Amino acid sequence: METVFENMENAHNEVSREKVKEDLRTLARDAEELLKATAGDMSDKAKEARSRLSEALEKAKATCHRLEEKTVAAAKATDKVIRQHPYESIGIAFGVGLLIGVLVTRK
Repeated sequence: METVFENMENAHNEVSREKVKEDLRTLARDAEELLKATAGDMSDKAKEARSRLSEALEKAKATCHRLEEKTVAAAKATDKVIRQHPYESIGIAFGVGLLIGVLVTRK
């Protein structure tokens, strides 16, 4: 009997998703501060730049929201797989822990 864990193949993507999500939050926060700071400048170029920045900010927020939804869905799927295959999950966790222990104690 072979057990396939589809979501474990994408585990490395979770770290990059979290990094992108945090970067998007930082970008959104900085962009909002910039918009507030330049509120008094009413030149045409400033208005155009503020408009483009507002649009980009909304797109970044939407992307961040989609990433959050994907992260939650992946966590739920992982939980489901672990609940469906508890002994396999324990075995994998034990094996990974044993491997890390061996690697750490090597000279």
